[in-house]
Amino acid sequence: MAELDAEAPLTKQRYRDAMANLAAAVNVVTTDGPAGRAGFTATAVCSVTDEPPTLLVCVRRDSSVGEAFRANGVLCVNTLAPEHKTLSGLFGGKTPVDERFAAAQWSRASTGAPVLAGALASFDCRVSSVVEVGTHAVLFCEVVSVGDGAPTEGLVYVGRRYDTVCACAS
Repeated sequence: MAELDAEAPLTKQRYRDAMANLAAAVNVVTTDGPAGRAGFTATAVCSVTDEPPTLLVCVRRDSSVGEAFRANGVLCVNTLAPEHKTLSGLFGGKTPVDERFAAAQWSRASTGAPVLAGALASFDCRVSSVVEVGTHAVLFCEVVSVGDGAPTEGLVYVGRRYDTVCACAS
């Protein structure tokens, strides 16, 4: 069990190592619009409130895709299943945008954002506000529609590796 050590300095690496133990769902976040199509892999996604339905997505401020999300003002959070592990790697690396999207089947949400076929859940959103904190921009996103697939295993990232978690009814 972890113990807090108030005497040890809180370094960037120590913080990152502790955060690696925080299991999180793996998502591919997508956008399309006047600034073009873009997408990235994210674990920094969570619900904010259900009235109005709002979630937040964190993206690095120096990311090559960040400006497209701000300019388009819409996005879709696509929650991944284990069979999407390779897709997560493509959207998380330096793969050209056309190759990223060619690796899966997509439809369009009402906002125009790309929706991943076979996602465990998809949240079609309009970006309502952006707050910059340190190295990241926090996008607050009002959910305008959702799609959810059949219960199955989900893809999570923990301990700097992928794992699965059952989303099945017992």
